[in-house]
Amino acid sequence: MTAQTIASPASVPATPAAKASARSLRTKTILTRLAQALVTLWITVTLLFFAQVVLPGDRATIYLNVYEGQSVERTPEELAPINAEFGFDRPLLVQYADYLGGVVRGDLGIALQSRRPVTEMIGEQIGATAQLTAVAIVFAWLITLFWVVATAGRSNRISRFGAAIEALLAGMPHYWLGLLLLLFFAVRLDWFPVVGGSALAGLWLPAITLALPLAGFLGQAIRAEYERALQQPHVLSSRARGTADLRVRVVHALRPALIPGITLSGWALGALVSGAVIVENVFSRPGIGALLVSAVELKEFELISGIILIVSLVYVVLTFVTDWLYTVVDPRVRLNYEGAN
Repeated sequence: MTAQTIASPASVPATPAAKASARSLRTKTILTRLAQALVTLWITVTLLFFAQVVLPGDRATIYLNVYEGQSVERTPEELAPINAEFGFDRPLLVQYADYLGGVVRGDLGIALQSRRPVTEMIGEQIGATAQLTAVAIVFAWLITLFWVVATAGRSNRISRFGAAIEALLAGMPHYWLGLLLLLFFAVRLDWFPVVGGSALAGLWLPAITLALPLAGFLGQAIRAEYERALQQPHVLSSRARGTADLRVRVVHALRPALIPGITLSGWALGALVSGAVIVENVFSRPGIGALLVSAVELKEFELISGIILIVSLVYVVLTFVTDWLYTVVDPRVRLNYEGAN
């Protein structure tokens, strides 16, 4: 019997027409996702606007009562200057159009209590939160990669131990872990400052507080895929050729196992921002989290809406970056474009 060899998609040379068709499909996919992202942002902006409109009571009355610290009925003469300044007395569609246009221009409105632009207030704090989340994500990935490579695909006892530690880390509340690290490393050992502030020395404990639970989630997502990758034919073939175990684990098996972790990284930013609300207050750090807590306490609805909108925008951007990273980490994803043709 004559064996018939069937070439894999990667081994068949792509014709110019196939390449052009693949590029066209990729462009169409990107444009479709861009349209979906814009619709998502538009829905977010619309919901944020109407969430402010449907608040119980008149917005000018709410502003005056919060600003003066009392809850009383207001006369039309008291409300007139507020309505004129913030446009609360204009038709609803006009207010919505102005709000939407301001968002497009980068103008998120004025915080009613502080009388300062929301964009300016967020801009002053977003750098500290971005620094904290970036360092936390890097720490989380380093911890995850080291732990998964060291424990996955070993004996049953070691693999179960590694999975148990990941589950333990994933279940740790940020406030409990932050207080524990603060008391031990800052108060008892005096290795770090008790008050984080904006100095570099005060960055490590908050970043580790955010990174450890995230590392647990990432490890849970990557471990199963990594153990499957270790059983793939090309990995077993590499072992049979005498390749060092560490090289096999890092070079041949790790890349395709990263896809679930990359998917989680988009979600992770939102988790880190929400965790930063607690961590920045535990360690007395400036940032979006501390600003959001202050906005909630002062009932700064415009500032709260601005922070939510910024986080939503970051989510959309990360979605595009995640899709691109798929093709960088695992070239097999690119073959889907040709296969669809």
